[in-house]
Amino acid sequence: MTRFLFLIVILAFGTPLGTLAQWSLGADVVSRYIWRGIDFGESLSLQPALAYSAGGFEIGTWASYSVSADGAGANEHDLYAAYSFDLGNQSSVTLGVTDYYFPAPEGADWSNYEGDGDGAHWIELMAGVTGPAGFPISLTGLMMVHNDPDGSLYVEASYPVSAPGVDLGLTLGLVANESAFYGVATASVINLGLSAAKELRVTDSFALPLSVSYIVNPTHERSYLVFGISITP
Repeated sequence: MTRFLFLIVILAFGTPLGTLAQWSLGADVVSRYIWRGIDFGESLSLQPALAYSAGGFEIGTWASYSVSADGAGANEHDLYAAYSFDLGNQSSVTLGVTDYYFPAPEGADWSNYEGDGDGAHWIELMAGVTGPAGFPISLTGLMMVHNDPDGSLYVEASYPVSAPGVDLGLTLGLVANESAFYGVATASVINLGLSAAKELRVTDSFALPLSVSYIVNPTHERSYLVFGISITP
């Protein structure tokens, strides 16, 4: 077992099981998988998730699988762990780590953790802060620390906006350095977004969360309009 997976297991079993511990599961269906302003696959995608949380700790797995007849879309399966420190008044600080795994169409070696772009896994560290209820801006910094020779640093700010009958959100994301991973030669803005979310009431006890996101990548000169449905028990 790799050191990263060993750390995840230690964190999971070292977290006490209590009344606040819970499992969560669900899936999103999105018209296109856009990640930080970059198109991953140009196809409809199914994105399942499974997580365990206890107090401020969460460990989970998330994936995205292309729904494409020609198999052209990108596939991804991640593991992550994070801890959130409650600062009061709905503000918090979160630290985390994610292991990104991208299996090739013909099958990649899942155990290959080589670096310098040769392995099947990319590991990223994350630190984020969310402001208080009066100013709920979120600022997040994420750095690739394994399998990325450039040590790519991505920084994102997001802010919720009040609107009648719908939840709106604004996003600004940039890469702070030259990065082959993000396809930029210098510090660049790659993710400008406006998202809208609303529940579609199906029955008195069941509703489907719907979302539409308008995303612009000014550096790569691309724009996207993405529709999504979330399914959670």
